[in-house]
Amino acid sequence: MDINVAAGIVWRGHCFLAGQRRTGSPLEGYWEFPGGKLEGTETPQEALCRELAEELGIGVRSATFWKQVKHRYVERALTVTLHIFHVTDFTGEPCGKEGQNLRWVTRAEALELDFLPADKTLLCELQHDLQMTTHARYGE
Repeated sequence: MDINVAAGIVWRGHCFLAGQRRTGSPLEGYWEFPGGKLEGTETPQEALCRELAEELGIGVRSATFWKQVKHRYVERALTVTLHIFHVTDFTGEPCGKEGQNLRWVTRAEALELDFLPADKTLLCELQHDLQMTTHARYGE
């Protein structure tokens, strides 16, 4: 089975929001970037806005597409295409409307959490981007 998912890296300063999958859900306990499946004829950005409103109670003011990533979960016979956005402005205060745990984390802190395999790859890229930015800024 193949599914399309829109996910947001929701930023507040140098931290971003991580959500933990609820008990009883597929891949429970893993941390992830908030988001969900595209429905019907939704674009990834429309799905992102709907999902963040439903899951977190926030409205997206500014979201920039970052990349698309495919990940195969062999054990579930599932291929997920992730449409990843950087969400840099939103209204409301995020809360776990579906009972999920939420945490604001730095890129380094996120590497210590048990993120979904598909998201873990993105964390490494975020960490690399941070190191490249720091080296460029300070001439290292």
